[in-house]
Formats: sequence, C-alpha cells, structure tokens
Amino acid sequence: MNFGQRLTILVAAAVALAILIASASLYVAVQTQLLNGVDSNLTTLAAEIEIVHSGDFNGIAFKLPPPLLGGPTGYLQLIDADGHAALTGNEKTFLPVAKADKDIAAGAAPDRFWETSAEKIHLRVLTSHVGPGIAIQVARPLTEVDSTLAQLRLVLLLVLVGGVLIAAILGFLVARAALRPVTRLTAAVEHVTATGDMSQRVAASENDELGRLALNFNAMLAALEDSLRSQRQLVADASHELRTPLASLRTNIEVLEAGKIRDVADRRRLLADLVGQVEQLTRLVQDLIDLARGDQPANIYGDVRLDLITAELAEKAAGHWPQVHFVTDLDPTPVNGDPGRLERAIANLLDNAGKWSPDGATVEVAVKDGEVRVRDHGPGIAPEDLPHVFDRFWRAPAARGLPGSGLGLAIVRQVAEAHRGAIHAELPPGGGTLMVLRIP
Repeated sequence: MNFGQRLTILVAAAVALAILIASASLYVAVQTQLLNGVDSNLTTLAAEIEIVHSGDFNGIAFKLPPPLLGGPTGYLQLIDADGHAALTGNEKTFLPVAKADKDIAAGAAPDRFWETSAEKIHLRVLTSHVGPGIAIQVARPLTEVDSTLAQLRLVLLLVLVGGVLIAAILGFLVARAALRPVTRLTAAVEHVTATGDMSQRVAASENDELGRLALNFNAMLAALEDSLRSQRQLVADASHELRTPLASLRTNIEVLEAGKIRDVADRRRLLADLVGQVEQLTRLVQDLIDLARGDQPANIYGDVRLDLITAELAEKAAGHWPQVHFVTDLDPTPVNGDPGRLERAIANLLDNAGKWSPDGATVEVAVKDGEVRVRDHGPGIAPEDLPHVFDRFWRAPAARGLPGSGLGLAIVRQVAEAHRGAIHAELPPGGGTLMVLRIP
C-alpha cells in the first residue's frame, strides 16, 4: 500500500473506533435507563401488593392493587425461607428460587433485581422481603426492552458501517488533497533522477511544512544547478587556459629536440623560458586545485589572528616585490576561520597589489574590525571592469601580458564566501585600487 492508502485506512479505523466507543456508551446508557424503568415499576408494584394471612403458608394469599389503565400487573410468586413457592390463582408457572431468594425471605439479605427465563420469555424479577420468613417475587417480561435494544443495536451497526464508509471516502479525498504537494515533489525527484535536468522546480504555494519542503527542495535544485554550471565552466575555462602554456612548452621542447640552437647563451635562455613556463603551469594547476577544493566546506576552523597572519604575509610580499614598499597598520583582530585558506586569500591580495604597483610605490595594508584592507597606487581598475575583477580567469586588458592565471581574486572571493564574509574592490581618491576583505 502507498502512503495515501495507509492514511485512508488509519482515518477510517480511527473513526470506526470513535463510533464504536460512542455506540457502546450510548447502548449501555439506554439499556440502563430502560432497566431502571422496569425496576422502578417492579418496586412500585411490590410495594402495593397486600398479603392476606389465613393460617399457615399455604393459606397466605395476595391482594393485588387495581391495574393502571393499560398497565401490566406483573407476574407474582410468594416464597418462604425454605424455598416453597405459592402462586396466585391465575399463574401456572413457578419462577426459579435461588439461595439468595431464600435469604431474602429469611430477612438475611437485601432485596435484589435479577433476570431469568420462563417458558422462553426473558424476565426481570424483583425479590423483596414482605414479612417474617416470607418474600414476594414480582416479574416483568423484558420483551419490549429486548426489542428496543435489538433495534438500537441495528441502528448503531448501520451508523458504524456508514460512518466507516464515509470516513474512508473523506479520508481518501483528504489524503489525496494533502499529499498532492508530496506527489508533485516525488514526480520532480523522479524526473531529476531520470534525466539529470536540474531546471525542474516544484510549485510551492502553501505556507506550511510541505510548502517549506518544496521551497527548500527548489533551493537545493538551484544550488545543484549552479554548482554543476560552475563545474562545467571551470572545466571549460581551465582547458582554455592550460592550452596556451602547454603549446608553448611543446614548441620550446621541439626546438631543443631539433638541436638547431648551437649558441650556449640562447640555449640557456630557452631553458630558463621552459622553467618559467613550467612554474606558470604549476601555479595554474595549484590555483585550479584550490578553486575546486574551495567549494567544499572547511572543517579546520579555529581561532585566527588576522593581524598576525597579515604581518607575516606582508613581510614575504616585500621580499617577493622588493621595488614596492609595504606599509602596515595592524590592530589585534581575532576571527574564527580556516587559517590556511585565509592565508591564501590575503597572500593573493598582497600579490595582486605588488604586481600592479610601479617601482617605488607604496602598498598600504590595514587590519581592523575583521577587515583586511589592501590599497595600491597603481593604474587602478576601469569602472566598467569592477564587476568582473573577482570572476574566474578574468583579466583586465592591461594585464594580458603580465604573469598570472586570473584565478587569484576568484580564490579570494571563494574564501570570503566560505567564511560568510565578503570581498569588494573600490576606486579610492588619488588613484590605485582598494581591496577590502571582510571576515565576520
């Protein structure tokens, strides 16, 4: 059975149980009320019967009250403490006498109501003490009561069956309506599984748990679609970027292999060019690896001092770019993050500033309130290029001849987003570029 069928059966079973409990309670209440009426009638009848004494037990007679208009007179029997019974002149059938009835006749037990059958008639009997060693038994047939209860049982059975059928139908309709969003969600999952199409979306109009589930599912599909698109773009861009250094390497190796370069100095220049191309290729591959790994959540988070990391990296950058002066203004700034990835991001910012700074220029580095600010005094960025400086493999027209893969700032943005931070570029007064890395 599917979930809708199980829900329908559960609803029908719950309604059936509720109707059954209500029906049983109603039946017991009606039965008690009817028997109380009979008992009241028997009590009244027994109280109005007068005993006429004329010697021994066999001489005792009944003096019956006049019957009510249309009312029953009951069935009467006199018993003694030994169990002997005496009938009125009209009765011919003796009622059974139990030990409890003898005790009532002897005055050793209270009056009691009980039921029996005589000549296939269901009777309700009152045994009541009326004198020394004597008790009277007044009986009324329960034919009307039994008939009423039989009709009531039939009605309650029909109510139960009808209620269960109606509950099953309503349960089916409710389950189908309630599970319609789940059905749409299931169809969307099956479509994505079968086709790999991440553009599938689920309508989510309801503002409830199922609606939120559909919204989250759509968000998950959108994230998967973006991730897949980014992976494909990364592969395409990486293939394009790797093609140029590989072609250059192949050309230089073929020249060396041909042995046409006889001059030692030319050979050394070619070998140095090969080493530089290998280093460029190595940096590109490492950047690609970092960029790919950056999509994975970091699990080495801990307390990190941005000011200490920046001070160490600024010292290294000064050694790498000796013609540039790196000036630092660092306040103690503890954050929670991945130290390795934060180091890579800050190093890329410093390397980018050193690359664009002319000889003798100054790079200003400041750390304060969770921000790393790196300002160079180079040519700056064209305003139309600002939205693209953090894109993968994007390089400004003026940077096409400079070394680099075009991935450094993209890695910075990825690190910032992984730490729920941000990175942006500004064009400060006086020229140059200001990069601001924010780590909350």
